[in-house]
Amino acid sequence: MENIDWKNLPFGYVKTDYNVRSYYRNGRWGELETSSSEYIMLHMAATCLHYGQEIFEGLKAYRGKDGRIRLFRCRDNAKRMINSAAYIQMAAPPVEKFVEAVKKTVKLNEHFVPPYESGATLYVRPLLLGSGAQVGVKPSDEYLFMVFVTPVGPYFKTGFKPVDVMITRKSDRAAPLGTGHVKCGGNYAASLPAGIEALQLGYTTCLYLDAKEKKYIDECGPANFFGIKNNTYITPDSASILPSITNRSLRTLAQDMGLKIECRPVEVSELETFEEVGACGTAAVITPIGKIFDPQTNKIYEYGSEAGPVSTKLYNLLRAIQYGDAPDTHNWIEFVE
Repeated sequence: MENIDWKNLPFGYVKTDYNVRSYYRNGRWGELETSSSEYIMLHMAATCLHYGQEIFEGLKAYRGKDGRIRLFRCRDNAKRMINSAAYIQMAAPPVEKFVEAVKKTVKLNEHFVPPYESGATLYVRPLLLGSGAQVGVKPSDEYLFMVFVTPVGPYFKTGFKPVDVMITRKSDRAAPLGTGHVKCGGNYAASLPAGIEALQLGYTTCLYLDAKEKKYIDECGPANFFGIKNNTYITPDSASILPSITNRSLRTLAQDMGLKIECRPVEVSELETFEEVGACGTAAVITPIGKIFDPQTNKIYEYGSEAGPVSTKLYNLLRAIQYGDAPDTHNWIEFVE
């Protein structure tokens, strides 16, 4: 193990030993290459720099009590990258190459996978870039696919304690994050102004409303939103948000627990009817929300200072599967050997 203070690790970049790369040239993907460099050589006219031909994914590697390293739903990340690439006319690595690259990168850096129950994980970042030179607006003819890893602590410093969030309607300054991730190749920059404003006002993140009517909930910062009421797991149905693999997994687990599932438009006015609300994603896992402030109406929606019982049960079950402490009945786990 590296000499790292795992329990106090922030969610940020830590240099690891190796990354893995593959180049798409002349209509085909090359072999996986191992690199120890943290830098990429790019042409100044590369389409990723000018026309947003860039996509990233995010997943984690977990070290179980048995010492084995597990990946959670890696193939679903590969499929999501392929779908995103098709939208912006990029060549994407096949599922098997994606999975091979992820496993190889994790294996090469396995001493950076945090210990079991340390509170930290190894974050895996697959990245796809348009690397060919173009001046006219058209797709690249060359692409770089790479995977790097970095050990991280919890995305929100509170861990599994409730956070306070602020509603934003500033769609002119901050588009919902899924729009950037899925449809514009991974550009979260449009969310920065509203996110920084929320932090300055003492809130952990923003709750984004839809850009058109500003009355429907889209996403909660870098994560999907969900609410619990009447034994039902409810999450927004919106074409502009990230199709979260974590959210999809929680819907399955909630159904296993006997909850009803509703994926539908959620008006902001419905916030006062929820028993529990939270944010979910690879980075956030499940982050319960304790308070939501609407600056336009000065209304405050409060859900308590501790995570609710349903959120707690879902959180514990999801983590138990990811670490190998509960049966993987849905075949979500792959091992890095």
